Amino acid sequence: MGRSTGSAKDDSEDTCVICLSSVTERAITVPCNHCTFDFVCLVSWLQERSTCPLCKTEVSAVQYDWRSPTDYQSYAVPRSHPPSNALTSGTARLGSIFASYGLPRRLRGARRPYSPPIEDLTLRRRREVYQKKLYSLHVGSNSFSGYRDLSPQMIASSPELQSRARTWIRRELRVFTFLHDESAGSSSDAPTTSSNAEFLLSYIVSILKMVDMKASNGHAENLLAEFLGRENSRLFLHELNAWLRSPYAKVEEWDRNVQYDEGIGCQGTSA
Repeated sequence: MGRSTGSAKDDSEDTCVICLSSVTERAITVPCNHCTFDFVCLVSWLQERSTCPLCKTEVSAVQYDWRSPTDYQSYAVPRSHPPSNALTSGTARLGSIFASYGLPRRLRGARRPYSPPIEDLTLRRRREVYQKKLYSLHVGSNSFSGYRDLSPQMIASSPELQSRARTWIRRELRVFTFLHDESAGSSSDAPTTSSNAEFLLSYIVSILKMVDMKASNGHAENLLAEFLGRENSRLFLHELNAWLRSPYAKVEEWDRNVQYDEGIGCQGTSA
């Protein structure tokens, strides 16, 4: 049963017990109902061990994306170790969050972009960007270009920036075959309906609220690499940052104006 997060105290006034920073997107453990976690922190923790950071109870599910006491998202958490009565052989742990959706754990490394039988020109171009490892050219932040520099704090406090991020991420995730819902069709305008993609969408937005996409320590890239692969994650975050910095109101406008140097694939540009 879900637990209401409504109280006189805002999420921003609570401190995540994992990272010791303010909670920006609350997550709740089931069945123990502890709620002093940031979504991205709890998800990262449960990838390594499936027990509550506070009481060590085995966590069976996590509730997140709360809209009301009865309207929220939930996913089952795979055990990070086999049951005590199971035969043990020291083999691999069930570490992938996506295992709860029936998707097997995948080896780390590059994930191949999606190649549907029929696709529109926009998705074809986005596939090409990942296949050729093209990084959009940097545009300086100034009043003439309309581009601006961003920080996690700006994204966390701006519903408009979060909405822009979700719009772009929904489209971009359709490039990757292991997230693609065949029933949704191949148009770039079609919604991303698979539970895997919806989960990853929330996960990425939570990362944006806490972690600098372009930080030299590569923390955001590390968090995303488990799901998209290292090279795809680096390019994905570069392109997402370029979109969020841009003045364009629609993704289609950004698509028409973003520029690539087709001769310098496989290398990023600083932003």
